[in-house]
Amino acid sequence: MPRSISFFLLIVSFGILFAGCTQPEPEKSMQDFTFSETDLQRVVQMTNSGAVDLTVSASGNQTGSGAVALQTFVPEQSGATVLTDGALVTANPQKQAFYDTLRLAVVDQGENLYRVNNPFLNVRSGMDVTSSLVERLNQGEVLTLIDLPNAEWAKVKVASGKDGYVAFRYIAKLTTELKLSEEKKQFEGKYFVDFQFLNIRKDPSTQAEKIGELPGQAILKPMSINGEWARVSFNGKEGYVSSQYLKPFLPVFLVRQDDYSLPILQYQADDAASVAALAKHVAALKTAGKRVVTLKTLFDTVLSQEIRDTRISPDTVGLTVTGVTAKNAKAVGDALQSAGVGATLFLRTKDIGLSGITEKMMLNLLANGNDLQSAGHTGDDLRSLTDSQVMLELGQSKKLIEDITKKEVYAIAYPASGVNDRIMKQAMVMGYLFGLTQSPDRKFSRTQFLRLPSFFVSSGMTPDDIVKLVK
Repeated sequence: MPRSISFFLLIVSFGILFAGCTQPEPEKSMQDFTFSETDLQRVVQMTNSGAVDLTVSASGNQTGSGAVALQTFVPEQSGATVLTDGALVTANPQKQAFYDTLRLAVVDQGENLYRVNNPFLNVRSGMDVTSSLVERLNQGEVLTLIDLPNAEWAKVKVASGKDGYVAFRYIAKLTTELKLSEEKKQFEGKYFVDFQFLNIRKDPSTQAEKIGELPGQAILKPMSINGEWARVSFNGKEGYVSSQYLKPFLPVFLVRQDDYSLPILQYQADDAASVAALAKHVAALKTAGKRVVTLKTLFDTVLSQEIRDTRISPDTVGLTVTGVTAKNAKAVGDALQSAGVGATLFLRTKDIGLSGITEKMMLNLLANGNDLQSAGHTGDDLRSLTDSQVMLELGQSKKLIEDITKKEVYAIAYPASGVNDRIMKQAMVMGYLFGLTQSPDRKFSRTQFLRLPSFFVSSGMTPDDIVKLVK
C-alpha cells in the first residue's frame, strides 16, 4: 500500500475511534469512564477490516495496565514518515516513580530524608565494605535515615522497604531554605574522631591516666573545648580528649526548591497577529532585563536540584507556543528566529506526516533552538475521553515525537487547557513531568507541575502589556 494511503487510513481510523467513543453517558461522571466492551469491539472490527493495526490492552483499562500497542510513525532518512507494525506504547514505572518524587514537596515526603549524591551507592548488610550487598541505588534516589552509628556509616531504609548501611559521605540531607538553619542546629556542637582511635584521659594532659578510648569516626558532643583539650562524658564520668583529632560533624545538605516564580507566556500559533508581534514582545522583555527561555530550562533545573542547589534567575520568562500545525509552523519559526529566542512548541501528532508537519520541519525547529513537546494526538479535550483514549492520546503522541526528535517529551499542553485529577493521573502514568494550563499566575509549587500556570497572549497585547504581565 502506498505510504500516503497508509497514513491517510491511520488518521481516518483515529477519527473513527475518537468520534465513536468519546460521548459519555449522561449519568456517568468523567471519573467513571472506562474502555467499554463496545469500544473494544469497534477496535477489533477496525483491526479485522485492515483499516489500522491497533490493539488495546483490555484489563478493564485501569491505569496500572500501562500498555497500548498500535501502529506508529517512524522517521526515514528521506524525511518522510511511514508506518510500522507492532509498536508498543508503554508506561515507564521507574520514570513515573522518579517524576512523582520530583513533584513532591520536601515536607510531604517525611522526616530524615536523604538523597544519594554519588553516581551510585551500595546498601550493605553491615558497616563494612565486605558485608553482603542489600541493594544498589542510583544518584538522586531517596532514602530515610534510621540511625548514625558513626560518621562513616548510616543505617537507612530504602524505597523498597529494606534496611541497610551506606557510606554517609555519599548521601545528602534533603531540606528547604526555610528549614536549613533549623536542620543545622541539630548538629551544633557535634564532632567526630578524625583518627583511628582517641584516648580519653582523666585530666587535660598527655601524662594523665587513660580512662577510655573512642574509636575512629565516633560522633560526640563535648561538654566544652578549651584550647588543645575537649571535656567529654564517658561511662558516667568526665574525661579529656585532644581537640586536634576532632572535626565538626555536619552532613551534606541538599537545599531543594519547593516553590517557583517563573512567568510562562503562552502564544497561540493560529493567532497570526500575536505571532507577528512576538519579536517586538521579546525585544521589550530583553530591554527590561528579562531572559527568555524554553520550558527545557525549568526541566533541567528541576533535575539538577536533585543533586545540587541550582536556581532559575528571577528575571527569567518561559516562552511557549501551542497549536503549531503545518500551516503556521513556518510563521512561528520565522518569528522566533527574528526574535533570537527559542520556545517550547506543542504539537498535535495527528498533524505530523507527509502532508503535515514533516520530520524535516521538526528537526529544523529543533536546530533553531526550539523544544518540541506534546499537545496530544487529536487535540480533543481530554476530559471528554475515556481512560483508554486518554492513554492513547498521551502515550502515542509522546512516542511519535520522541521517535523523530530522539529527545524526551516531558510536557503536555492540555487541549483547550482542560485538565482534572483524572487527566493528571493519566499524564503521570504516561511519563509526563509538566502539564501546561492557562491559569494566569507566575508562582507555582512542585505539587503544581502538572498544572503549570501560564499567561495567555492575545493579539491585542502590546510590548508594554507583555512586560507588565511578567513583572
